[in-house]
Amino acid sequence: MADQGTQAPRFEVRLTADTHWGWIRTRLSVERTLMSWVRTSVSLIGFGFTIVQFFEHLHSEVVAPALRPQAPRYLGLALIAAGVVALLISTWQYRQMVRYLWSKEFEPIAGVGDVVGMTPLYAVAIALIFIGLFAFGAVFIRAV
Repeated sequence: MADQGTQAPRFEVRLTADTHWGWIRTRLSVERTLMSWVRTSVSLIGFGFTIVQFFEHLHSEVVAPALRPQAPRYLGLALIAAGVVALLISTWQYRQMVRYLWSKEFEPIAGVGDVVGMTPLYAVAIALIFIGLFAFGAVFIRAV
């Protein structure tokens, strides 16, 4: 039983090969999850940008003018914004989960000392956030 001033750990960490490999599987699962979100966000940002570009360059004299000519631009902005927001949330969630996995509770089974290794995927996600923000700004002010 823990003292009133200290908090008991949520679970007991046993140092075995199974727990070490389980930790590694969990760490790689976190990586795969962020990769999936990056793929989805890039698709949303690219599709939103493409919709705006396609309808801006589509000029047809055969078809009647659109009732809402700004609708493709708004849809494109919404898709780009959804991609950026998804990247922001997933990157934050990734960072929180990596911090948890590298916490003192898991240090014995992680197999590495105080070195917290961030993969290039984290940098790619951050770069894509800025690219998405640039795309949103470019479409918003019609610079592209």
